[in-house]
Amino acid sequence: MEKPIVNGSHCHNQLWFIIRASFVFCLVLLCLDYSVLSGVKNGVFPLVSQSFSGSQKTHNATQLAAIDEISVPNPISNDAHRDFPFRENNYNITLANVTDPCSGKYIYVHRLPTRFNNGVLRDCRNLIKWFNMCPSLMNSGFGPKVVKPQGVLSRKNWFETNQFMLELIFHQRIKQYKCLTNDSSMASAVYVPFYAGLDVGRYLWGYNTSVRDSAAYGVADWLRKQHEWNRMFGQDHFFVAGRIAWDFRRQTNNESEWGSKLMNLPEFMNITMLSIESSSWSNEFAIPYPTYFHPLRNINVVHWQKRTRTRKRRYLFCFAGAPRPTMKGSIRGEIINQCLSAPNRTCKFLDCKAEGNKCDTPVEVIKVFRDCNFCLQPPGDSYTRRSTFDSIISGCIPVFFHPYSAYAQYIWYFPKNYTKYSVYIPQNDIKNGNVSINRVLSRFSEHRISEMRKEVVKLIPKVIYANPKSRFERFEDAIDIALKKVTERVNRVGEVMKEGKDPRVDFAAGNQWKLKLAGIVGDQALETLF
Repeated sequence: MEKPIVNGSHCHNQLWFIIRASFVFCLVLLCLDYSVLSGVKNGVFPLVSQSFSGSQKTHNATQLAAIDEISVPNPISNDAHRDFPFRENNYNITLANVTDPCSGKYIYVHRLPTRFNNGVLRDCRNLIKWFNMCPSLMNSGFGPKVVKPQGVLSRKNWFETNQFMLELIFHQRIKQYKCLTNDSSMASAVYVPFYAGLDVGRYLWGYNTSVRDSAAYGVADWLRKQHEWNRMFGQDHFFVAGRIAWDFRRQTNNESEWGSKLMNLPEFMNITMLSIESSSWSNEFAIPYPTYFHPLRNINVVHWQKRTRTRKRRYLFCFAGAPRPTMKGSIRGEIINQCLSAPNRTCKFLDCKAEGNKCDTPVEVIKVFRDCNFCLQPPGDSYTRRSTFDSIISGCIPVFFHPYSAYAQYIWYFPKNYTKYSVYIPQNDIKNGNVSINRVLSRFSEHRISEMRKEVVKLIPKVIYANPKSRFERFEDAIDIALKKVTERVNRVGEVMKEGKDPRVDFAAGNQWKLKLAGIVGDQALETLF
């Protein structure tokens, strides 16, 4: 039996259905294509924008993870970067969503072999020859909590912090940095978590140069083998040292010469060093010594600022320290003599050489500084002192005797006009017996002292290292400022490369003291410091 002939009208209906469906499908495709094109016209590349929003959520979710366990998805894959038309000359130029708060601020953390950081801490009993440093490793490097504030300190946020713990403190805090990335091609700066100071501190006495330099050569060799190194040959890299720069600037292989030669290695000449005291080299920047105060919240800072600003002070000036009789040119002996011979209630002296040394006890140090208008800060074993920052958090106006003790050092932290927050007395005037400290400081009126103290109190948030669990919305602490300045520095180097210039020029130049001073005090004030 033959099949029946299909009805003509039925065929007509099927044809119209196919035509309509095809039209709808084409319309959908056209709309999708237009949305992509319009996004590009408006300067937004949709795939980049979506990746940023996803990575930002992941950053927030992983901020408390250990550095070795950070798992942040790549905001843009390496393949995407290679295909992206705006990437030039092997350094990072990307078209990113202008709303990305981390644009130009991303930091990549190198995963160094543990022997260069955490492995060093296993030798905590021998980190410094004369002390057991193991307790200092507690609480992210802050040390033991102060359990008896004795009405001198606030009840929380105070620790017995060792001044050499900066490397560990910084490493722990950077885990909280909101712009970390696991995609090094996205990073403006690369952090090298090398505990250089804690490492060399074990070998400064009684060890030959090859032992002192072993880790330095090891890190340099490791860095050269990483693909991140080839982007800018280390000029986008930085590390933190918890000792003074002089400890890393040995010039020769003479066994009697001090320190390691870390900063004289070719690789580290291309790296920025942040340390508690810099030298005259232009790739070194000083950041504050760790103090005892590590607040968790904004309100803790505000309350302490108010307390220090309104404190009634019994002494005109004070000094906490010990003499340096074997150091040629030291003015400490003369300063101590002037303090002890000053009229009653004029000067308070805290002897750091006396039996039962109180100078490493937070309560005792702050108790003295909170009762003084001015705190004397002469050079000691080096130009700078941790005491400078202890005095600032106490609201005590620092008195400097050498321009390299502060003005050429903490250029990211202290006001350009140094007379607003400090007093400068040339050390030669003290050495030659030409100046009475008591007479100089007595000339300041109560009103002037009050104004200067306000400036000192304003500095407190900038020179403290906040608790790693903190979330400061109102203030930037010492690490916030350091990371901002480092990324700005690296971005400027990138601009120099973009212009086709050699970024190595002046990147690591020596004899830059006067240039550093001019940057903080200005050309006119510079003349008064020498």
